[in-house]
Amino acid sequence: MFRNHFKIALRNCWKFRTYTVINLAGLAIGLAACWVLLLYVGHELGYERFHRNADRICRLASHASWEGGKLNLATSSFNFGPVLQQDYPEIVSFTRVSGEAGGLLGNGERRLEVPAAIFADSTFLNIFTFPLLAGDEATALKTPRSVVLSESLARKLFGDPLQALGKTVTWDRNYAETVTGVMKDAPGQSHLHFEALRSMPADFTAGWQSFSIYTYLLLRPEADIKSLESKLQGFYPKYLQPHMGEGVDFHFELQPLKDIHLQSHLDYEISANGNIRVVYIFSLIAALILLIACINYMNISTARASVRVREVGVRKSLGSGRGQIARLFLTESVLITFTAAVLAAVLVSVSLPAFNAVSGMQLVIWNYGTGYTLLILFVFALFTGLAAGAYPALFMAGFETITALKGRMSMRFGNAGFRRVLVTFQFAVAVALIAASIVTWRQMMFVSGKDLGFAKDQVLTFHLHDETLRGRIPALREQLMKNPYVLNVSAVSNPIGGNNLGGNGFKATKNGELQSSVNTKEMMVDERFLETMDIPVVKGRNFSINKPGERYTAMLINETMAKALGFDDPVGEVLQFDVDTMVLSRRIIGVVKDFHTYSLQHKIAPMAMLMAPETTMEDNLYLRLDKTHIPEALRHIEKVYAAFEKNYPLSYQFLDENFSRQYRLENTQRRLFLAFTGLAIFIACMGLFGLAAFTAEQRTKEIGVRKVLGASIAHITALLAGGFLKLVLISVAIAVPLAWWAMSSWLKDFAYRIDLSWWMFAAAGAVALLIAFLTVGYQAVRAATANPADTLRAE
Repeated sequence: MFRNHFKIALRNCWKFRTYTVINLAGLAIGLAACWVLLLYVGHELGYERFHRNADRICRLASHASWEGGKLNLATSSFNFGPVLQQDYPEIVSFTRVSGEAGGLLGNGERRLEVPAAIFADSTFLNIFTFPLLAGDEATALKTPRSVVLSESLARKLFGDPLQALGKTVTWDRNYAETVTGVMKDAPGQSHLHFEALRSMPADFTAGWQSFSIYTYLLLRPEADIKSLESKLQGFYPKYLQPHMGEGVDFHFELQPLKDIHLQSHLDYEISANGNIRVVYIFSLIAALILLIACINYMNISTARASVRVREVGVRKSLGSGRGQIARLFLTESVLITFTAAVLAAVLVSVSLPAFNAVSGMQLVIWNYGTGYTLLILFVFALFTGLAAGAYPALFMAGFETITALKGRMSMRFGNAGFRRVLVTFQFAVAVALIAASIVTWRQMMFVSGKDLGFAKDQVLTFHLHDETLRGRIPALREQLMKNPYVLNVSAVSNPIGGNNLGGNGFKATKNGELQSSVNTKEMMVDERFLETMDIPVVKGRNFSINKPGERYTAMLINETMAKALGFDDPVGEVLQFDVDTMVLSRRIIGVVKDFHTYSLQHKIAPMAMLMAPETTMEDNLYLRLDKTHIPEALRHIEKVYAAFEKNYPLSYQFLDENFSRQYRLENTQRRLFLAFTGLAIFIACMGLFGLAAFTAEQRTKEIGVRKVLGASIAHITALLAGGFLKLVLISVAIAVPLAWWAMSSWLKDFAYRIDLSWWMFAAAGAVALLIAFLTVGYQAVRAATANPADTLRAE
């Protein structure tokens, strides 16, 4: 019986090949898009799963609020880990990580820039699972000045990775470390990205308010994270309150390791994280695209029922039951979906490199193994075939024998009404996706063009590795400024635009009483920084080159910090802060206009700018260049740098590119939204095209009669296209409120964002309407311009 059904299905596919091609193309594209998106979703959900103790590891995050300010940090203090293990028996072990360990790594004459390096405690490799190819995980980081290299980095430095064990390497030419391990390259599905793992310096110290370390805890198997988190509330009054003062509401958050990549969006994340909302959105888009493709099949199959109604009547009169007829049509559906699955595999293979280029991932079509993937594809195609063919099969099998033999179909909701509902649903999805694409595009245009409070264009930054060269900055600046295309040069502690500025707590005195600490971002700058960045002073003055003592006594703050301190005029006020175990103070000499140091997803935070007490702290140069002569300026910079620095290659970046990288995830979303919106519209229009073609074919004789009686082409086109366009208008009315709600939620991720406007959603509806009109209008005009002599003879 199956063989007979299979042969009949093949014949029908060939007989109605136009509709077969439409169904095949729609299902193949839908399956391919769904496949690619599910690879993306699977990759995002797979973060940190490779660690043996993944379910028992959590990260310590810090939250605090006070009058006029708050902090939500992925970091904690260096002092927290040992005290927590001592006071809370649920904690088996801890490890601390510092992300600022990169630099120039050398082996003899061979030197490599290694920005992806971290400092960690000796327990790091016992808590996390990063297998070693050489060395002992238990002892690799126990000895000071030890380093574990990745296999790739060891190969670059030594040729044979295993030859690296026991060798000495140097950081920034003068800091020697012994290679105590070589590990397999870290998997990409980790929020910790590093090529070199360095032992935490033995002399590393930091104050209780210096939130600069990432602390990870290994809990006992029976420990409950939420229960332990509630117990940690006793930590603050016992250890932190004496340092932070009264009026601060502080609490810890324990973040499960598996949740960090998708669900943590705190300040000072150690790497750019994903977003669980994006995973949900792309999962929904995958399901909707596949559903649109299935709806196409259902619509076209039920529309063609009138052509095959007599076939059903004959089969029923010869004894076929409803089940046999349903199986016949299900066989045809499954045959088409299996063929579409093969085509989808080809499409995925072709399109995946482009998807990887946009998303920045390295997905492969057989990511989960060939056999497993083929099994999933088989089950998926079978399920899709049965789902897409179930309604047409049951609909066709339900015809009454006498009615079917007469070639008539009952005018019931199942034939036309349900089909209209499905078309409306398809275009509601398309309109919503178009609206989402417009809003994301507008938001990204907004963040890329917003005034950041300084002139970020044509500002170049580079790091000074050599501490000796940092002491010669005045001479280096003088040589750089000899070129007229280098407009200004400033020495600072960090390049802004990344999420790596340090912080500290600053306390003011009011009415003789020391106030609560204001958690503040901190930068070391020189007297040329404001001029180089074109940042105005709104009160007081800038640092003075003629007052060298200000290197130790003065500070600048931004407007946000002035508000947090609560002074009408903070100029002249003295602030206290901790450095290691010392309490220092600085006098405010000026207030600068607020400027962004991070992406627009974050509000401007309190900022303190101090002159570096030591020249070794000024390890980054900012250079403002003439925008009309960038190549000439770069050649001069390279020449001057080479004259001053023989050991380290010049590696520079432009400040606007630093900020652009912060929007990588959003830009990826925008491009993928656009691509998959286009696919959804294309698939929906293919179905609409097929339905319009079938409708025109069924009304051929009617069109001929109307033309003979004097109907114009415009009248006939409106007659055929009007019904479909009404459905698109209904879909617009349904989609707009949903899209408005969804994009309002998405924009909440940005502290600075656009206002939603009616025209964005009106434009989405207009685009969908235009595309639908062109799709249906082609078939309508084609039918309306046919020769009546031919159409009146049509059967």
